[in-house]
Amino acid sequence: MGVALPRWVWVGAGLLACVAGMVNVVGYLGFEHQAITHLTGTTTLLGEAVAKRDVRAISHLAGMVLAFMAGAALSGMIIQDSTLRLGRRYGIALVLESLLLFAAIPLFHHGQLAGALLAAMACGLQNAMATTYSGAVIRTSHLSGMFTDLGIGLGHAIRGMPLQKRRLLLCGLIISGFFTGAVLGALLFVRFGYAALMVPAVVTGSVGLGYALYRQLQLHRHTDAA
Repeated sequence: MGVALPRWVWVGAGLLACVAGMVNVVGYLGFEHQAITHLTGTTTLLGEAVAKRDVRAISHLAGMVLAFMAGAALSGMIIQDSTLRLGRRYGIALVLESLLLFAAIPLFHHGQLAGALLAAMACGLQNAMATTYSGAVIRTSHLSGMFTDLGIGLGHAIRGMPLQKRRLLLCGLIISGFFTGAVLGALLFVRFGYAALMVPAVVTGSVGLGYALYRQLQLHRHTDAA
């Protein structure tokens, strides 16, 4: 990664990773120990369910996969590009993620699958929203790629090869953010139950509204200058 990342990319990546960590741990602790923010384990369980011909589990797990994909598709419709660039409609995507998380809370409370589906859709939306910037792959809802890159960097260091330091720092930031979110989410879940999801919902909603306002001000400035 030869281009320096601006501060807003660092802050956004860390914050969204923290949000994902909180959502995932709340879903895991409270809803059938089911991961929310990524699909590797879900797809594995889906394969097991198909092998066992467990229709209920198949419908549940396939629903999670489709909900995550629907969220990613929604992001693609809104933002229309996978490369991060200040000025795109990230505010709308973040507000939608916030609304999905808020809507999931009462459904979770009633033990309804729809709560997990809405949370998975929110995470698919978030993960598709933040994808690449200046050649750096940015995935905020799962960590396999981040740990892989750190391992590659370790191997390069052992061999005395040059390191992509900013890339490794970004990986460390996302991992730390997700882990911090998981810790906070677990603590909040013990005390507040599914209402713990209000924290990531408020965070994404506030950031989304703030960004949308900033974008509108920038558009007005360009219009006035023209």
